[in-house]
Amino acid sequence: MSILLMGVVGSTAYGLAGPASDIDRLGIFAVPTIELHGLARPTETRVTHEPDLTVHEAAKFCRLALAGNPTVTELMWLPDRLYETRTPLGDGLIAIRASFLSARRVRDAYLGYATKQFRLLSNRAGGYDQRVSKHARHLMRLCHQGLHAYRTGEIQVELDDPRAFLDFGERVAAGDLDVARAMLAAHEDAFAAAAPAVPDQPDVATVENWLLGVREEFYVSPGVTSPVS
Repeated sequence: MSILLMGVVGSTAYGLAGPASDIDRLGIFAVPTIELHGLARPTETRVTHEPDLTVHEAAKFCRLALAGNPTVTELMWLPDRLYETRTPLGDGLIAIRASFLSARRVRDAYLGYATKQFRLLSNRAGGYDQRVSKHARHLMRLCHQGLHAYRTGEIQVELDDPRAFLDFGERVAAGDLDVARAMLAAHEDAFAAAAPAVPDQPDVATVENWLLGVREEFYVSPGVTSPVS
C-alpha cells in the first residue's frame, strides 16, 4: 500500500485528548492505476486497530473531502508536527486544500455533524455519562471549526482554548442540556448571518488534476514492465 499522506487526527489534534484517549491516524493511499481497469474494484478504505488507522484510496478521499466531510478534510490542515508521512503528492494535496471547500458544503457538513452530536447527547441525558461529555465537546468543536472555516476559508484543527471545550462538555454532562441547545442554535444563526469566505462551489477541476497526477505516478504497478508498443 502506497501511503501519500498520513497524520494524527481526532482528539489529539484538537488538543482534547485525555490519558485514556486513543491516538487516531488518518491517511491516503494510492493503488496501482492498472487495478482500476479490471472487473473487480480495489478496496477504497482500510481500517486497522492497535494502532487505530483509517486510510482512504485517493479518489474516495477526494470525494469525501469535496462533500465537506470534516473528519477527512482536517487531514489537509494539520499542524506540521502531526504529519507522520508526507510525500510530494501529499504535499501537493495540502497545497490545493482550499479547492475542496465550498460554502454550502461547509455549512451543511459541520452543522449536520454537530446536530448529530446533539441528538446523541440528548438521548443519553439524565445522569452523568462520560459519553455525554464527549458528544458535547465535539458539538462545540464542530460549531466552532465550521463557522471559522465558513468565515475565513481556513480550517483550524488545533483549538486555541481546549479547556473551554472540555469544561463545556462537563457542564452538559452534569445536566445542562440547554447550554448545548443554545450553542447549536447560536451557530445556526451565525452561519445564516455570516458572509462566507469560501466560494459557492469547490474547485473540482484542480482536485481532478491532482488525482490524475496520482494516477500517472502509479500508472505502472510494481513489478510490471510497461508494454512495448
